[in-house]
Amino acid sequence: MKRRLGRELAVQSLYQMEMNEVAAFDAVSMLISEAGDENEGEVKLEDADRLAEYVLALVNGTWTHKAAIDDLLGVYLKGWQISRLSRVDRQILRLASYEMIFAEEVPAKVAVNEAIELSKHFGTDESGKFVNGVLGKMIQDADELKSKLK
Repeated sequence: MKRRLGRELAVQSLYQMEMNEVAAFDAVSMLISEAGDENEGEVKLEDADRLAEYVLALVNGTWTHKAAIDDLLGVYLKGWQISRLSRVDRQILRLASYEMIFAEEVPAKVAVNEAIELSKHFGTDESGKFVNGVLGKMIQDADELKSKLK
């Protein structure tokens, strides 16, 4: 199973949930199905269940902690409000923040690097630099934030 694909699907699911008020399971299921169709077998049937489980864990974790994550991002968004960010950048920052602060199995540097790659893939030309700047500040405080917010 490719974790990068899982993160891409998680960002898309979070976007769907925010835009269309869709439940996590429905958003993830739809996107997993489309990923199998679009990628011509990249998501094989036997991998689809594991991928769906991984994506759903990311999405549910991010959504469950959304208020705390948004408050946290507000501190690191110097001069910006979370509501003014592009929806894509907002979902990428939320997912990365969840992985950095609340998920045990992901090293903070990996979460930041993955977020930068996702922002280059889904965002604008400036998204990668912006995401890197915000998360670069947050990663310096990651250990302290983990102990405070868990």
